[in-house]
Amino acid sequence: MEYTSIFVERRARVGLITLHRPQALNALNQVLLTELTQALLDLDADESIGAMVLTGGERVFAAGADIREMAEASEDEMRQKGFVDLFDRVRRVKKPLIAAVSGFALGGGLELALACDMILASETARFGLPEVTIGVIPGAGGTQRLTHAIGKYLAMEMILNNRHLTAAEAAQFGLVNRVLPVERLLEESLALAESLAGRAPLAVRSAKQAVNQAFEGSLSEGLTEERDLFYHLFSTEDQKEGMRAFLEKRKPEWKGK
Repeated sequence: MEYTSIFVERRARVGLITLHRPQALNALNQVLLTELTQALLDLDADESIGAMVLTGGERVFAAGADIREMAEASEDEMRQKGFVDLFDRVRRVKKPLIAAVSGFALGGGLELALACDMILASETARFGLPEVTIGVIPGAGGTQRLTHAIGKYLAMEMILNNRHLTAAEAAQFGLVNRVLPVERLLEESLALAESLAGRAPLAVRSAKQAVNQAFEGSLSEGLTEERDLFYHLFSTEDQKEGMRAFLEKRKPEWKGK
C-alpha cells in the first residue's frame, strides 16, 4: 500500500511509523488514521517485526483531529464515518507499541498516544484534551484512558478546563515512562522497542493482553484472564526453550511458537 500521510520503515525487528501531515501539524483526518491502522495491522502480522514505534517527528506528535473534516458534520454522519472507531484498531494491535511524543499531543493526538502501550516524551512534549473549547468532548478514549492513567481529579481539570501538562508534569503524574532530550527521543524509543522485540514473542503479547485487561476491566476478570494466559504459555515451544535456556545458563532462541 502506498501511503500519503505517514512514513513506514522497518529497522531490524522494529517497525517505525511517522505521522506526516506537516502542513496541518499532523492533524488526524480519515485518510491518516486509515493509513495508520492499516500499517499497524501489516506490521503486527509481519513475523520479522517484534515491536513498533509511533512518532510524529521532533516538532509535533499530533495537534488533534482535523476540525475541517467534522465542523459541519451531523451526528449521523459522524457515526457513519466511524472516525473514532479507527482508534479501536490501535488497541487491537497485539505487539508492543511505543508512542514517541515530541511537541504537542493534543485532543486526538493524546488519545492516540494513550492507545499505545508505553509513552516516551521529549522535553518539549505537551499533553492536553481541549475538546470542550470547541463544544465537544474527547471521543476516542480520552475521558477513560486518561482518568485511569492519572486519576479523576487531574483528568477533570484537563478535560473540563483545558489544562495542559508539560513533559515533566506528565512524568510526575505517571502519564509517560520517561522524559528525554529531543535529539535522543527516537533513538531511545527504538532501543526500547528493539529490547522488547528480542523477548519471547508469545509471552510478550500475552503479558500485554493481561496488563490491558487489568487497566480496562475488573480485578476478578483480570485475574481470570491472567491465569488462562499463564497456563496457555506452557503449551508453547518458547516456554520450553526459555526455561531450558535458564537452566542451561545460555541465551534462549525464541521461535514465536
